[in-house]
Amino acid sequence: MIRDIGYMKILKTGPGTSIQDLGRVGFAQFGVPSSGTLDLRSFAWVNHLLQNEESDAALEICQPGLNVKFDAPTLICLGGAKVAVKLNGNVLSNPSLLPIQANDLLEIGSMEIGAVLYLGIKNGFQAEKMMNSRSWFEGITKSGSAKKEQSIPYFTIQEIPKMTASKVKLDTSWLQEKIIAAYPGPEWNLLDKDSQEKLESSEFTISDLKNRMAIQLTELLPNNIPEMATSAAFPGTVQLTSGGRLLVLMMDAQVTGGYPRILQLTEHSISLIAQKKPQEKIIFKLKKL
Repeated sequence: MIRDIGYMKILKTGPGTSIQDLGRVGFAQFGVPSSGTLDLRSFAWVNHLLQNEESDAALEICQPGLNVKFDAPTLICLGGAKVAVKLNGNVLSNPSLLPIQANDLLEIGSMEIGAVLYLGIKNGFQAEKMMNSRSWFEGITKSGSAKKEQSIPYFTIQEIPKMTASKVKLDTSWLQEKIIAAYPGPEWNLLDKDSQEKLESSEFTISDLKNRMAIQLTELLPNNIPEMATSAAFPGTVQLTSGGRLLVLMMDAQVTGGYPRILQLTEHSISLIAQKKPQEKIIFKLKKL
């Protein structure tokens, strides 16, 4: 089936804007991170509303200040963080599913709640596929993050469905949850009881050191665990450094590490902590195996 290709042009962007899908599986043995969407819940919601395949690629936006222009008709969907949005200069009070015409201008402003927004498109963005994934990662794909004047291909739609943005209301209440559920990590039992109790009873603060590789927490946790051999690590693994720093590994993290792995976040918790801004508080809740 032959489809016409349209392009979304990046007119303005902050750091941390990239194409992501469900990531690349089966390449950890070569040191290749899984990559993929930070917030699987919001990503899945966007593709569901668009009636896309669950793996169709979307634009992941981690900073406000994105302006894009479409050169052909399509249907897009916004999901994740609650943001200020304009379409052709008109403020949208409840953006979700949006019909797009040729030369439409979309502006993403401040993030009121949450820290990650997904811009999905009908049939997904058609960025290059490497190792069975369209997820951008420096060194694997040509692009690691979006740049001004860059154009991203998509399949056009000649007949846009009749709809209004108000018909689908996006629930953002879950973005304000503080509880981060996690399972004990492989080295959990090597922590002394005082450290285990502190980890479960204290609030921790998201630091400014937050990106697709890892999130560092501000507060320290005493670490008396001896040095260990390098072992497998995964998105959602919580490492404890020798200096007592807590590092939450995210989708672009290395596949091995030498720090004790004291927690492993649930899938929902990975989505939730990805949506936290610096200085927001979280509380870990241990789930029993």
